[in-house]
Amino acid sequence: MILFEKVTKKYPNDTVAVRDVTLAIEPSEFVSIVGHSGAGKTTLTKMLLAEERPTSGRVFFGSVDIHRLKKDEIHHFRRKIGTIFQDFRLLPQKTVYENVAFAMEVSGKSDEEIMADVPHVLDLVNLADKAFNFPHELSGGEKQRVAIARAIVNQPDIIIADEPTGNLDPVSTYEIVQILRKINELGTTIILATHNKGVVDSIGRRVLTMEDGVVVRDDPSGKYSM
Repeated sequence: MILFEKVTKKYPNDTVAVRDVTLAIEPSEFVSIVGHSGAGKTTLTKMLLAEERPTSGRVFFGSVDIHRLKKDEIHHFRRKIGTIFQDFRLLPQKTVYENVAFAMEVSGKSDEEIMADVPHVLDLVNLADKAFNFPHELSGGEKQRVAIARAIVNQPDIIIADEPTGNLDPVSTYEIVQILRKINELGTTIILATHNKGVVDSIGRRVLTMEDGVVVRDDPSGKYSM
């Protein structure tokens, strides 16, 4: 379980990005975090990744207080989380296969594991036929599916998707949402930060609404409401 316990994040200019947030996310949940730019969505996810430290309060993954981990422990902890970004962040000089394989290489996986797992995840995101294409040869939706494959190839417990459909057309957006749903059905916790009302409403799962750093609504019925 993920637990934010009375978490506040202030920046040096006295901007309060997150204010006294307490919430729990259960294993295998699909949670959408919505709100306008500056509402605190990204700061919340960065604290879960240990990229930002709370000014006060604590963030737990299971029984582990994330921000009490040592540097080498944080590196190991982050392997439990896959991240998907709006801008894809693919390596342009590497093929689709190599981009996904690279995520396994940096995690210390063997050549045998890479050869077994990469084709499997490319098939899961419907990109088996693009394995040897380079990023510049792909559409936006295909690039995002590569990013998803890279995020899931090490079988993380959690996927954090930060505006993953922000640069995509409606058809590609629908495809990405369906893949995220499939991954969630296989048991992975999904945390989706988004502005897209259509995406949130189509998922039909738990929605957290943030305003000015505060969670103002926690709706299990899965509707975008601002």
